[in-house]
Amino acid sequence: MTERQPAEGTREKDRPWLMRTYAGHSTAEASNELYRRNLAKGQTGLSVAFDLPTQTGYDSDHILARGEVGRVGVPIAHLGDMRRLFQDIPLEQMNTSMTINATAMWLLALYQVVAEEQGADITKLQGTTQNDIVKEYLSRGTHVFPPGPSLRLTTDMIAYTVSHIPKWNPINICSYHLQEAGATPVQEIAYAMSTAIAVLDAVRDSGQVPTEKFGDVVARISFFVNAGVRFIEEMCKMRAFGRIWDKITLERYGIENPKQRRFRYGVQVNSLGLTEAQPENNVQRIVLEMLAVTLSKDARARAVQLPAWNEALGLPRPWDQQWSLRIQQVLAHESDLLEYEDIFEGSHVIEAKVSKLVEESLAEIDRIQEMGGAMAAVESGYLKSQLVSSHAERRARIESGQEKIIGVNIFETTEPNPLTADLDTAIQTVDPAVEARVIAGLQHWRDTRYQPPFNHPRPCKALERLKEAAKGTGNLMEATLECARAGVTTGEWAGALREVFGEFRAPTGVSSAPVAVPAEEGSPMADVRRRVDLTAKDLGVGKLRFLVGKPGLDGHSNGAEQIAVRARDAGFEVVYQGIRLTPEQIVDAALAEDVHAVGLSILSGSHAQLVPDVLERLHVAGATDIPVIAGGIIPNGDAEQLRAAGVAAVFTPKDFDITGIIGRIVDEIRKANKLDPLEVPA
Repeated sequence: MTERQPAEGTREKDRPWLMRTYAGHSTAEASNELYRRNLAKGQTGLSVAFDLPTQTGYDSDHILARGEVGRVGVPIAHLGDMRRLFQDIPLEQMNTSMTINATAMWLLALYQVVAEEQGADITKLQGTTQNDIVKEYLSRGTHVFPPGPSLRLTTDMIAYTVSHIPKWNPINICSYHLQEAGATPVQEIAYAMSTAIAVLDAVRDSGQVPTEKFGDVVARISFFVNAGVRFIEEMCKMRAFGRIWDKITLERYGIENPKQRRFRYGVQVNSLGLTEAQPENNVQRIVLEMLAVTLSKDARARAVQLPAWNEALGLPRPWDQQWSLRIQQVLAHESDLLEYEDIFEGSHVIEAKVSKLVEESLAEIDRIQEMGGAMAAVESGYLKSQLVSSHAERRARIESGQEKIIGVNIFETTEPNPLTADLDTAIQTVDPAVEARVIAGLQHWRDTRYQPPFNHPRPCKALERLKEAAKGTGNLMEATLECARAGVTTGEWAGALREVFGEFRAPTGVSSAPVAVPAEEGSPMADVRRRVDLTAKDLGVGKLRFLVGKPGLDGHSNGAEQIAVRARDAGFEVVYQGIRLTPEQIVDAALAEDVHAVGLSILSGSHAQLVPDVLERLHVAGATDIPVIAGGIIPNGDAEQLRAAGVAAVFTPKDFDITGIIGRIVDEIRKANKLDPLEVPA
């Protein structure tokens, strides 16, 4: 009997990537419980989701925070919240990723102080603050300050962490949301690399880091990327990313150590491609997307977090998040993936694709540098208009059927889905009473923070020091740490800097976006244009006017921008003022512009409070003839309640035909103005 030989490839395995789940909701206490449960299930790192008020520098009782508290993440208003968030979690042993950008310095300060209170050696703290403000201007909309001061905050954090928290990644340059906003692989690479150049140039030019330590700065720059379902292209994109980063860091910054030049990245796979229709198909989409960033050893992600199958429906439950974690664990521990060297090395197909991506991306990087760099390209609107155009082209391909999505525009017939038979239990809901409890807790903190047992010093002195530091040129981190120790709140810290730096409204990219769907004779677009023109004539106006509004703090403006662009192309005069508006501001604009319809786009879950507020304000103003249309991630039960409250129509991700949506808006304008319906050509 011959001795059995070990199977090929069963030698020592590579270490798996960090496995995370992006999580946080309701309160610090509830999120802490969720984190401890996830760690017990084998998760190897934490990824903290903060709510929108925390991300945009507002306290939970600010008018813009209404309906947003604890919705898409955990509210963290002060040091007490951060203590509760990480209670019984030893931070010195943890690797924590915090998805936070405009207020990144503040959240890192709170994290450091909690770690110190735990007795941790802060030089051993490991983790990442996302801290990429450029993509906030372009896609996610949680920016606060103008580009110059924002870049200063990032620079100061990088300089501070390199000296004091050397294992921390102070910035996570994030191309993830660029792809969600429509970026092609070339745009995703080029815009992320242009952001990295802007950041590294700023750190170098600040003089805060000695030349001999600049390699340490480069070594702590990490990236956070997206992986879509075209997994061959996505895997090639990651190889191209690594090749370009090596070239830039060697040639532009003279980093000789190849370890410091290594492209270090984490991944959240694509959520844009997850469908509300036949959502069970999202599981195989997620698996394919994960393979793009794990199959190739030479371009493998350092950390991976996967969305849940039901994210197009609403907030995933703990069980849904567990399913996504188990997908990673099966690949890492049951398959032989980690037993081999890079399996794509030497492939002519892969090499040709990577080389093409590198060439085209470098050309686009050069174009942006000629404009003055990433910050200048943001302020001019170039980057945003390019993304809006790319996204419009993608939507047009889906609507025409050129780009096929299973269950959406092909193979739409389906058996009843047992996973979604009861939609009310297929997603997690946040108790509306949470907001009141969080606000009450915040008020109690303000009233008692300088009393026992905490005995924080009065916060006014710390805030004054922060403002003085902001007016000067020194590093802002020490003043921010003093604010954290003094019990300052998130809104107070950001408010002090708003006084000095001002605020910023990013370009929308709508007015400069080219036509994506031409109105060719006999096409659906031509019919909608005809109906827009006839309705304007029937109402005795030159053009129908349509206001697209983004109430609250939800900065995901992609859908709103695509509706605005298509309505413009259909012949509407479009009023779109960008993100972060109160219901009062939206109604004031609707009345001032004398619009014929209002469209509200909300993806954060705050629709149940903000949409009825707009309806009520229009009613009080006597403008009941202006139909209100709502769009976003809106569960069926909520949609029924909105219609009962007077919303004319509700659209969700399953409604992918934007031209058809514009046609429906025309119908609702005619109905509201008691005009006869227009016949639709056969």
